[in-house]
Amino acid sequence: MAYSKLAYVYDVLMEDAPYDDWQAFVYEIMRKHCPHAVRLLDLGCGTGEMSIRLAKNGMDVTGVDFSEDMLSYAQSAMKEAGVQIDYIKQDIRKLDGLAGFDLIISLCDVINYVTDTVDLQKVFQNVSNALNPGGIFIFDVHSLNHFEKNMVNQTFAEIYDDISYVWFCEEGDRDGELFHDLTFFIQNEEGALYERFDETHHQRTFSVAAYRQFLEQSGLNVLDIYADFSIIPSKDPEAEAGNRIFFVCQK
Repeated sequence: MAYSKLAYVYDVLMEDAPYDDWQAFVYEIMRKHCPHAVRLLDLGCGTGEMSIRLAKNGMDVTGVDFSEDMLSYAQSAMKEAGVQIDYIKQDIRKLDGLAGFDLIISLCDVINYVTDTVDLQKVFQNVSNALNPGGIFIFDVHSLNHFEKNMVNQTFAEIYDDISYVWFCEEGDRDGELFHDLTFFIQNEEGALYERFDETHHQRTFSVAAYRQFLEQSGLNVLDIYADFSIIPSKDPEAEAGNRIFFVCQK
């Protein structure tokens, strides 16, 4: 799950990501289920975009990521934003020393990087252990439908002034498994040459029913399921509609 050199271009590539929608969704769930939440844990915090936004709103935020590069960027961004966040390097499958949180989030398909069912169960159990009784867990995943219809065997490319990339999506051997092979070209400081580097990312998604089972086995009750940032819960508790599925759970 380490991003290595991708950290250097991550914010550029995520420039059009719907951070405002993620933020609005979290605030709506907080209003509905935990309006007095103070302590928040951001799992897979990356370069700190969401953790900084929530810290600016007055929350006591801890961010966890396994990439030192990502956390270095997050620390710099935190200082520029004038907020205080505890950033910790840990694997979310092996959380240690984290407890007493009112709200835990894991957004931008971080959970899709947990590709083994045993590890997924560990992550959810770690979340349960870190939450206060009655605490809320919000996470999102790409749906099986999105992987199968919009990602498998597709190629994407983007060209910017100083960064270009080509992105191949290849189907894995297991249901819901996807490998992302990315090739980046980054302009050097002199502007005359481009440096190439390659990244391979491994993701997997599961059915709504499977996620529900893993969560409940970890002591997390699924309150509602949402699709594509809608604040209206799905009427079908096992619905696979939408490209991005949000789970709202309570300990």
